[in-house]
Amino acid sequence: MTQHVPRRQLRFYMTATAPCPYLPDRTERKVFANLPFSDGAWVNDELTQAGFRRSQNIAYRPACDACDACVSVRIPLARFKPSRSRLRTLRRNADLVRHFVEAEATVEQFDLLRRYLGARHPTGGMSDMGWLDYVSMVEDTAVRTHLVEYRLPSVDGGPGRLMGVALTDVLSDGLSMVYSFFDPAEEKRGLGVFAVLDHVVQARSLGLPFVYLGYWVEGSRTMDYKARFRPLEALTRSGWEPLPDLAELP
Repeated sequence: MTQHVPRRQLRFYMTATAPCPYLPDRTERKVFANLPFSDGAWVNDELTQAGFRRSQNIAYRPACDACDACVSVRIPLARFKPSRSRLRTLRRNADLVRHFVEAEATVEQFDLLRRYLGARHPTGGMSDMGWLDYVSMVEDTAVRTHLVEYRLPSVDGGPGRLMGVALTDVLSDGLSMVYSFFDPAEEKRGLGVFAVLDHVVQARSLGLPFVYLGYWVEGSRTMDYKARFRPLEALTRSGWEPLPDLAELP
């Protein structure tokens, strides 16, 4: 069997030490590589499966000296069955219409992102993101990626109200949710959880076995929701292994 060989060797670099965005009183470092344009999709597949995350044309993973709290997690669809609370989330959002769109930034999406960041992450690393930063986040890539827009039904023949957006990579073995954001005024809908559940539906329709959720950090409020999807697999030194089951969370 012929193995694909990238046209040039990847070079990996280390970032400087910086404050950890997830846990107080800790620092972080990352190892990263630039994704090549000629082999970007294939390299992104391999690195995601090895625990890296994509940001524009960079793949990175934590490389902290004294901490391994960031854990790559994915949902194994063959064993995943939504809990009763997840089924309620699906029903609450059954009126939304899913639209697949090219990875092209729009002002409408950016306005929603700014409202989301202002309400949910006012002091986070993306809080000062400008329009050109958003364009780069969405469009600066050579991998298989797209946007998923969630809208209310149209009332006048035009686009319905935009409720949520997910930037999603298509891998050889699953969907990788790079970043998602939603209307912060619609908290009762559980739009963040709904987006994950909808990606489970999408991956199953494509015959893909996994949905990659990025990093889970135990004790981080912004990451806690990922542990609520069980069963869940985590990348360990021995490869991908099931996380121990927890009591069902509300």
